[in-house]
Parts: sequence; C-alpha cells; structure tokens
Amino acid sequence: MAEAVELEAGGRTVRLSSPGKVFFPEHGYTKLDVARYYQAVAPGILRALRERPTTLQRYPDGITGEWFYQKRAPKGMPDWIPTAHITFPSGRSADEMCPTEEAAVLWAAQYGTLTFHPWPVRRDDVDHPDELRIDLDPQPGTDYDDAARAAHELRAVLEEFGGLRGWPKTSGGRGIHVFVPIEPRWTFTQVRRAAIAVGREMERRMPDRVTIKWWKEERGERIFIDYNQTARDRTIASAYSVRPRPGAPVSAPLTWDEVGVAHPQDFDITTMPARFAELGDVHAGMDDTRYSLDALLELATKDEHDHGLGDLPYPPEYPKMPGEPSRVQPSRARKRTPDPD
Repeated sequence: MAEAVELEAGGRTVRLSSPGKVFFPEHGYTKLDVARYYQAVAPGILRALRERPTTLQRYPDGITGEWFYQKRAPKGMPDWIPTAHITFPSGRSADEMCPTEEAAVLWAAQYGTLTFHPWPVRRDDVDHPDELRIDLDPQPGTDYDDAARAAHELRAVLEEFGGLRGWPKTSGGRGIHVFVPIEPRWTFTQVRRAAIAVGREMERRMPDRVTIKWWKEERGERIFIDYNQTARDRTIASAYSVRPRPGAPVSAPLTWDEVGVAHPQDFDITTMPARFAELGDVHAGMDDTRYSLDALLELATKDEHDHGLGDLPYPPEYPKMPGEPSRVQPSRARKRTPDPD
C-alpha cells in the first residue's frame, strides 16, 4: 500500500494517505477510487454542496468498519474551507464545513467521507431553507418501482400547487428524492408544513400506494413520504454522494424521463463517471429558478380548517413543538386507555 498520493484540484494539492486502503471489499474499491470518483463528478457534487453546511458521514476503515457523522468542522480543517454556524433543535450549535471547491470534497474523502449530507440552506442564511426536499421511502413489501410511480404523481402535485418543478434523484438505495428549489423566505417549520401538505395530497391521490403515517405500524406496504426530513438538522444525502453499501452505489440525479426506467443499481463509482462525462450534471439548471411555497401553504391551511388535519409528530430527539400531537405510537396509546365501564 502506497504511503500517500497527492491530488490536484483547482490549484490546490490534497494529500491522500493510505490510498490503497480497501473501502468496499466486495469489489476491492479503495480510498483512492472514491477520491478519483469525486474528481470525475466534481462540478456536480459542488453544485449540490456549494455554500451549504454539510455533515460528513465518515467510514475511516471502509464500509465494514466503524462509522460516524461528523457535524462539527474537524480540528485541523484547512482555513480555506469556509464554515457556517448552525443551531440544532436541542439549542446546541456548531460550526459546520461548507464546501465551495473541489479540493474541499477531496479533503473530506481523505478522512474517509463517503456520503455528504448538506443542509437545505446556504451559509449566508442558515434559518431559511432554499430547497423543499421530498423523500419517497419504500416500506417493506414495496420497492424502487413503487417509489418511481409515486414520484410521477408527485411531479403532478408539485406542478398543480404553484407550478413547482422538482428534480429527482435516486437515494442510492431503494428510494427516490425530489428536490424543489425555493425562495429562502420560509422557516424550517413552514417548509415542513408544506411537505406535510404534499404528503397528504399524495395520500388522497394514491391511498393504497402512499402514506404519510409517522408510525411504522400504520404504514403498511406503501411508500412513506418522510416529511420530517424537512425538519431542522435533518439532512438527505447529496446528489453524487457515495452510499455505504456493497458495490459503492451513488445517489444519481435523473431526468424525469429516466424515473422508472433507470434503476439505482445502474449508478456506482465506476459507471457514474462515464455518464457524467457524456451528459454532464443533468441537474445543472436546478438553481436557475426558485419557487414559492404559497400554494402549498394555502393547501396546508385548507387541510387544517376544512379537515381538521393539524401537525404531525416530530422525531423523538426533538423538543416538544407547539401544536404537535402525541408522540406515543397508536398501539401503546390504546394500551394506556382504560376500558369504558
């Protein structure tokens, strides 16, 4: 195993130690293979990460070793990598790295970063998301093809409520993510409310195929729209991120014509560079137009006033939020309720 290699990126040199360390044993893909992959798709992943506070999902010894999320900017991080000060739901805060150039991505790869988890905000305004992110998560008994069918209906919903354009990508697993660039003038709470409105509309249109139920025992064999991925400090793997699964799959941006035709297994660190060389970043125009959430928030108000549909549970680690229903799962709540006389 070579001691180190030096990679050139945008006029900077990044030292990669232990380049031959195997990160994906099934195919023998190494740390250097991961870094070379990120070099090959650099314009794409930078478009997804630029100026965003980013959590690093690190696997220093590859996918079979221990791993962790690096939320705080690591000690010794180069001073040319900017940071942003972000606040967690607990009230604690931290400085997170904000990649702005290829060398920052390679620097993270040097420390075993496989997946980049950017916040849906930019570092100049960390309290107002500029993306509405919809996570279509297949539940047991469903698969990617089910998520693809839901994604096409989601596309119609977004168009109907505000003329929104969503940009789809594979999750790198069985799911699909759809990102909508929005004007950064709503809070995390408001953006989450819009996501809930989307989920409820999807439930009405595809009741046997889609659910927004938070409790797993209520979801059934349906695609779960994980509205809580829009809560503060919840992040989704970026486009082009390597996922820690056998075969080194990546989260692949798609055109709408590819949704349901292309499949997650088509995209890994060996196939994506050729696709990128041929097509470039198929989401390159994502930031050209930003949309309003007004129509979705009006839909949320209608759901609340006309149908009595209020807020939904937050994740368990969050403080209790105003107007939030009980976080006790329904089966336990029923056990606590005494039988009537």
